[in-house]
Amino acid sequence: MKGPSIAVIVATRDRPQLLADALAAVAAQRFAPLEVRIADDGGIPVTEVVAGSGLLEVTLLRVAARNPGAARNQAAAGARADVLAFLDDDDRWRPAHLEGLRDAFRDPSCGVAYRDSVVIRERVDAGGRRVNLDQRPIECEWSPALMAENDYVPPSAMAVRRAWFEQLGGFDESFECSEDWDFLMRAARLGVPRRVPGRTVEIRMRESGHASALDGAGRQACLDRLAARHGLPALTVKTFWEVAGDIASARPR
Repeated sequence: MKGPSIAVIVATRDRPQLLADALAAVAAQRFAPLEVRIADDGGIPVTEVVAGSGLLEVTLLRVAARNPGAARNQAAAGARADVLAFLDDDDRWRPAHLEGLRDAFRDPSCGVAYRDSVVIRERVDAGGRRVNLDQRPIECEWSPALMAENDYVPPSAMAVRRAWFEQLGGFDESFECSEDWDFLMRAARLGVPRRVPGRTVEIRMRESGHASALDGAGRQACLDRLAARHGLPALTVKTFWEVAGDIASARPR
């Protein structure tokens, strides 16, 4: 049984070298996506990067969203596949990522699924080589109690049935950040998100230039809105590195 088709939804902004790595990871998937749709929200041209990716069906959309949720929504709007799998331009998938998601979505009751992640602290050297410095896994079954305090499903680990995505209205574009956490909380009202075990997602973090490092008043304001909307406890700004540590501490010994 072939299984449902998958569209890869990529949001990128002014990181062509990292985007090239992300697209290479898509091209290396054991289960090939039906289509790849890229929302380019930056000013640095990425046409050559996309053309050199080796992917068969790629749609590059120039957007002026300045917001990851809005960028993903615009890329997803024209998708034809049954399932949408999200990938941020600085993250990478391992080759079995889409294969495991395809298997999960063969069950028609599955509306949202996610894979395990490895959060990798890295640096990019002068030649553009990515050097791993340290890493922490995130491996956790769906838990409303844990999810109320830690967003442990990064966007690049998540996939959603397109019909569910459209029913939910996509990401709430009024959130400048934490829009993925809000989406998962809303999606969980339709059905329990399904964990697909296996570390197939690399969440890659540098000293600067990754969204979860952007703390400050704006990020905290989004968390305050999120808590009020979903009845969560008071939330504090965390990176995925910190989330991985919290989840590891919360797991039964």
